[in-house]
Amino acid sequence: QVRLVESGGGLVQAGGSLRLSCAGVGRTFSRKSMAWFRQAPGKEREFVATVKPTGGRTYVVNSVKGRFTISRDNAENIVELHMVTLKPEDTAVYYCAARSGVELPTVIYNSERDYDNWGQGTQVTVSS
Repeated sequence: QVRLVESGGGLVQAGGSLRLSCAGVGRTFSRKSMAWFRQAPGKEREFVATVKPTGGRTYVVNSVKGRFTISRDNAENIVELHMVTLKPEDTAVYYCAARSGVELPTVIYNSERDYDNWGQGTQVTVSS
């Protein structure tokens, strides 16, 4: 099991930027895909971005492509989500997630069911 703690959320104006951080505690952190999901009010939780264990391969959902970047530092047990040009529709609670299942090198894990360790979430609010 990996314990995950998010930070970095807050209130920002449209066009602004934020950097979310997720600190992980657990021996398996560096060998598994990590991801960010978000849940807007009244909506289901949705996938945002994922990064493979080595950090060399990332994938982001189309709605944030070119604006959000996911990265990780395995030595520090941290995964980050750098968000720029934020829009009001980015307002949501953002969750960090880690998987503990088998890690296949060619698979992009972008579904909730791929992850079984979750942080408590951090609120991001973008005002217009």
